[in-house]
Amino acid sequence: QVQLVESGGGLVQAGGSLRLSCAASGAIFSRNPMGWYRQAPGQQRELVARITSGGATSYANSVKGRFTISRDNAKNTVYLQMNGLKPEDTAVYYCNADPHYAVWGQGTQVTVSS
Repeated sequence: QVQLVESGGGLVQAGGSLRLSCAASGAIFSRNPMGWYRQAPGQQRELVARITSGGATSYANSVKGRFTISRDNAKNTVYLQMNGLKPEDTAVYYCNADPHYAVWGQGTQVTVSS
């Protein structure tokens, strides 16, 4: 069964930090690269960070140097440390495999005020 549960979002001022967590079912987590996606109002969902099962990471240019993705394979959990947040980072953040499964979690809202 595919399950994804995101948490850790909130309201933060520009320049602040948040750490997102995502608990994934083993069926998703154990064999796939995992990613953090975000969707801003009126925008398409985009992949912002990716991590392979071996720990190799990649980032969208818009978050490179500010966001860090990590995973705990023992806990089937993937994290996103977000520093230097900007108002344009405001979005609902989701995790999923990459390429993603059809099922999504509820996401977690991140709002950055200027």
